[in-house]
Amino acid sequence: MTSKIWGGRFQSATDAVLEAINVSIDFDKRLGPQDIRGSLAHVAMLAARGIVSQDDAAKITQGLEQIKTEIDSETFVFSRDYEDIHMNVETRLAALIGPAAGRLHTARSRNDQVATDFRLYIRDTIDALDAQLADLQLALAERALAEADSVMPGFTHLQSAQPVTLGHHLLAYAEMIGRDRGRLQDARKRGNECPLGAAALAGTSFPIDRHMTAQALAFDRPTANSLDSVSDRDFVLETLSAAAICATHLSRFAEEIVLWTTPQFAFISLSDKFTTGSSIMPQKRNPDAAELVRGKSGRIIGALTALLIVMKGLPLAYSKDMQEDKEGAFDSLDNLALCIAAIAGMVRDMRVNRERMKSAAGAGYATATDLADWLVRRLNMPFREAHHVTGRVVALAEGRGVGLEALTLADLHSVEPRITDEVFGVLGVENSVASRTSYGGAAPENVRKAAQSWLDCLKAQR
Repeated sequence: MTSKIWGGRFQSATDAVLEAINVSIDFDKRLGPQDIRGSLAHVAMLAARGIVSQDDAAKITQGLEQIKTEIDSETFVFSRDYEDIHMNVETRLAALIGPAAGRLHTARSRNDQVATDFRLYIRDTIDALDAQLADLQLALAERALAEADSVMPGFTHLQSAQPVTLGHHLLAYAEMIGRDRGRLQDARKRGNECPLGAAALAGTSFPIDRHMTAQALAFDRPTANSLDSVSDRDFVLETLSAAAICATHLSRFAEEIVLWTTPQFAFISLSDKFTTGSSIMPQKRNPDAAELVRGKSGRIIGALTALLIVMKGLPLAYSKDMQEDKEGAFDSLDNLALCIAAIAGMVRDMRVNRERMKSAAGAGYATATDLADWLVRRLNMPFREAHHVTGRVVALAEGRGVGLEALTLADLHSVEPRITDEVFGVLGVENSVASRTSYGGAAPENVRKAAQSWLDCLKAQR
């Protein structure tokens, strides 16, 4: 007979290969705090329902509290001999309080136990990520307010398109992060149901009170179907999906930081805190933090893909394949937290080269649309005709190697005689940006209002 807790019907030891592939304590030990919380709620319910005696419940509770202290102080000894966090805790409990420990597992299975532990962990992690993302939004809004008037080129196809401001650009990411927070909060809400009491797959014949344990663990309600309770990992998939989208946003911003810090762009610079040097080229200052955020997005997206593939062919209810739900999720969410911290740090650290950005904003005839709009407003020209006229003006300027604002009124008259010198008021990049007053537009006054709105909202959330 084996010494395994589950080994009553087994007569010989498991193979070393099975031991190696089956053990999960190396990674699921981080569920220790959640496992203790779930067990404390479970034993309190068992005692309240008269399923275990008050004396045994008191012993179990005392033992679990001691184990919690050992885990918190990092003195708990995790053993691969006991496979997972649940068996490690139960074995230690038995060593502390004796046979009463065996009553803790009444009316539950490791199937509903791990589902509960993991939901608690995901919920805790979402709360921590949300706080980090709120801090990143704060950093973006503060810098946006400071850079509301800092003109820079706006791009489409990575070609100069129209002037915007750095503040407006940063607030675009504040909006993205706001949606990321919303997705995580939605995942938390949908996943905030308690599987404990579903047991292995069919529920239990013991007179348990699942509402009591759900309330004790701050879940909104118990899960409604015992099969779904133990086989569902939607709460992980939704969280990883939100994490993957968030990582994509962070990666896009990281890519812009990489571009902006090049000598060719020179829009911003980062201090020694967020750059590294080269082992051979002493002049180099590499934006490694941004590059690693960009790179780590692949790991975060990959974790979502991996779990989708694990789950796609599983019949109800629990299968051991589902043990593969944790390592990728742990790694993904750990790295997302690191990436958020890195981006927030770089936003606060970056020094802005406003003159360089303003100069670049006028390149590529970025105010051409302003000229077309002026022709529509002042000459009552249909936009398609104005577009054509402006294209000819751009061709004229390009042929002479000058910007639109450098053309003379006579030059403009050679294309369209009705143009007046009033047009020069819209050809400068600052005038162009200032004119974008439509809701959500890049005008500095809009940016200041939007940035302040974000700051007020974020401070109210604290």
